[in-house]
Amino acid sequence: MKWNNQLIEQLQWSNTIINRAGKERVAKEVADIAKNGDIIGAGSGSTVYLTLFALAERIRKEALHIEIIPASNEISMTCIQLNIPQTTLWNKRPDWTFDGADEVDPQHNLIKGRGGAMFKEKLLIKSSDKSYIIIDPSKKVERLGSKFPVPVEVFPGALNHAEQEIRRLGASEITLRLAVGKDGPILTENGNFILDVRFDTIGSGLEQQLKSIAGVIESGLFIGYDIDIITAE
Repeated sequence: MKWNNQLIEQLQWSNTIINRAGKERVAKEVADIAKNGDIIGAGSGSTVYLTLFALAERIRKEALHIEIIPASNEISMTCIQLNIPQTTLWNKRPDWTFDGADEVDPQHNLIKGRGGAMFKEKLLIKSSDKSYIIIDPSKKVERLGSKFPVPVEVFPGALNHAEQEIRRLGASEITLRLAVGKDGPILTENGNFILDVRFDTIGSGLEQQLKSIAGVIESGLFIGYDIDIITAE
């Protein structure tokens, strides 16, 4: 018996997509990279969402065979909506991954995680031979952390310990990210809390220092990764 996917079929992007025309152009550019048989990691964000539509169009017109490994439930449901085949990291390794970013510095270091999916996003990038980060010009910064805090995913029971240790690393401000549409903190795809952390300076070792704290699952820092930046003008 086939499930009735009416709720999924009615899904739309939850927010207004800024610079939609530019993002649609770069989405098509990224979709054109796909070759028959590719296993593709898909991060999160509006440009990833639009790229799935461009990939679905190629599947429809060209009988392109690909499989997507999604970083979030939202992206997974969009794949179902668009009839794009999916797989998992349990049985496939991505040939390449595409994703967005919240900040990109001149050395191509990133802050990600405003969507709360940085753990799976980082896992996909680490697992891929090639990764493309799609941004618009507003995401470019001279100093990492100048616009956005660093998201840190924390196991709920480790909240107090993690806060104490993060302050020891020089955090100037720590905020527990609250949900919209429900009371209390937001929960990640993994059922954890997110701390949004401000640092006056972000050194090259901060990503690993955060990860070494017991109870920290992952951070939104991506420092020193081999990635290509594609800008939607």
